[in-house]
Amino acid sequence: MAQIPFLGIKHHRKKRAAVQIPRKSYFWCTLLLVCFAAFTFSSLLFRGFHPWRPAATTALPGVKPIVPVIETVEFPDETVVFLKYPPSTPLFTKYDLYCLYLNPNSSQPPESVENDELLGQQLVRCPLIKPRGVLTSLSVKSTGYNLSIGPSRRWNSLAYEALIDRDNTTIVFVKGFNLRGGKQSDASKFKCVYGWDVKNPKFVLQSDVVSVAQEVVRCNTPVSILNNPQRFVGTTSNMNQSIKVSVRMVGKEPLESIASPKRRLQLNLPGQKQHEMCVCTMLRNQASFLKEWIMYHTRIGVQHWFIYDNNSLDDIDDVIKLLSMDGNINVTRHVWPWIKTQEAGFAHCALRARDVCEWVGFVDVDEFFHLPNGMSLLDILRNQSRSGNSKVAELRVSCHNFGPSGLEHVPTQGVTMGYNCRMIAPERHKSIVKPEALNSTLINVVHHFHLKSEFRYANMDRNVLVINHYKYQVWDVFKEKFYRRVATYVSDWQQHRNVGSRDRAPGLGTRAVEPPDWSSRFCEVTDTGLKDRVAQMFTDPNTGKLPWQKSLT
Repeated sequence: MAQIPFLGIKHHRKKRAAVQIPRKSYFWCTLLLVCFAAFTFSSLLFRGFHPWRPAATTALPGVKPIVPVIETVEFPDETVVFLKYPPSTPLFTKYDLYCLYLNPNSSQPPESVENDELLGQQLVRCPLIKPRGVLTSLSVKSTGYNLSIGPSRRWNSLAYEALIDRDNTTIVFVKGFNLRGGKQSDASKFKCVYGWDVKNPKFVLQSDVVSVAQEVVRCNTPVSILNNPQRFVGTTSNMNQSIKVSVRMVGKEPLESIASPKRRLQLNLPGQKQHEMCVCTMLRNQASFLKEWIMYHTRIGVQHWFIYDNNSLDDIDDVIKLLSMDGNINVTRHVWPWIKTQEAGFAHCALRARDVCEWVGFVDVDEFFHLPNGMSLLDILRNQSRSGNSKVAELRVSCHNFGPSGLEHVPTQGVTMGYNCRMIAPERHKSIVKPEALNSTLINVVHHFHLKSEFRYANMDRNVLVINHYKYQVWDVFKEKFYRRVATYVSDWQQHRNVGSRDRAPGLGTRAVEPPDWSSRFCEVTDTGLKDRVAQMFTDPNTGKLPWQKSLT
C-alpha cells in the first residue's frame, strides 16, 4: 500500500501478474519516451509558452506583459477579476483593458482597475451587461491578446480572505454560512480545508476549527502549511499556485475559496506601538466628504487611518494621495470588494491595526468625535491610562443624530458647519478599543467588539466626548444609502423587513422617494458646539475659508 505524503491516505491497487520486459527493449523504450518528452517541452518553450507571459505580447517591444488571472468572483452588479503579476512587471491601468462578453458578443471598458498592495494583486471590475452577458475574458487593447478568466465564484458563498495570526492559527473570512450576528457558533460542526483545489478530497489537508463567529473562522494551521505554504501534496503542475484555505460544515462540501493563508501579521510585538490613536472605517463613494473628516480628526489626535474602500467609483484614491502629501496625515487604503461585510472588515482591520495602534476607533465618514471641553482624543486616552483603570479596553461614545437642518443642498463649508440641528436623545454608541484586548473570535456588531474576559468597557461622559452623527443629510446625499448598506446584519432600505428598526430612518418606508418635509425632519434642538470649534480651529483669517473648501491641487 502506498501512502500519500501528509494525508495518511492509503491507496489500494490490485496485484497483477508480473510481465518480464527484456532489458534491451526496456532501454530503447525509455530512451524514446525521454526524447519525445524533451522534444515536446522544447517546442513549447521556443514557442514562448509560459503561464505568466504569452509570446503574443512579450515579443512586442514596449508592450505590457500578460499576467495570469488568479480568480474571478461574480457580484450582483459586476464581476471582479483578480490578477497577479510576476515581480517587476508594469501594471495594467483601466485604459489598457476591455471586458469581453458572450451573448451578446460585446466589449466594455472596466469600471475600475484597483491595485491592492496588501495582497499583491490587481482587481479588474467588469460591469454586468443586459441582456445578461457572460464575461469570457479580458482583452489587452495594445495587442488584442485575450486573457482567459477561468471559472467564476459567487460572492455570497466563498472563503475570500485569510491571515495567519501570531499564534499560528489561520483566520478565514467567509460568506455563506448565515450564522447569527454577535454570537459564537459550535466549532465542532466545522472543519478547515487546505489545498490547491479545496473541492478535491484526495489532495487536501483538514484541520480542526478553534472558533466560529459571524463570518470569521479560526483554524488550527497544519504544520506543513506553516513551514512552507507554497508547497503541498499534489502534482508538479500545481507548484505555481498558492495553497487555498476553505471551511466546510461537517458532512458537507467546503465553500469555494480564493483565500490563500499568508502571514501578514507581525510575530514579535514592538516595545511601544507606533500610534496612540488610529481609526478604521469602511466607505463607498465618500471622496467628497473625506477631506473634512480626515483633516478634522487629524487635528484632534488621530494619527493613522485604515480606509477600507468598498467598491468606490469616485476619485477617492486621488484624494487620499493628496491628503497623504501632508506630513501629518497617514492614510492606508485597502481595496475591500466584499459587500455586506462591515463586521468582517472591521475584524480584519483590527488585526492589522493591533501591531501598530494602541487604540482604534471604528466610525463612519459621517461621524465626528466632538470634545465639548476642548480636549483632544490623545488627552482622553492618556488620562485613561493615568487613571489606573488598566482593565478598561473599550470606550463607548454616545451618538447624537443630526438632521438636514433646513438645508436642501450640500453645504459648501462642510457637514460640521452646515448641519446644526439634531434629535435630543442620543442613539447607540461607537467604540474606541484596544485591539490587543479583543476576544479571539473577533465578534463585533459594528458599534462595539467583544473583549477578552479580563477586560471591560467604560461609558464616556457626553460632556467630555460624544459623536456627532450626521446621519440624515440633504436628500441627494441620504438617498445614496438606498443603494447598498455595508453592515452584514442590517437590512437594506429596500427590503420590507425590520421596518421599525433603529437602523432605518423613522417613517421613511422602503422607497427612495423624498418626503416633502425632509429638510425639516429630525430637528429637535440646535447644537452648534462642533460647528463653533471647527470655525475657530480651521478658518483662514485671510480668506474666511476652511481648508477642505480649497483646492488641494
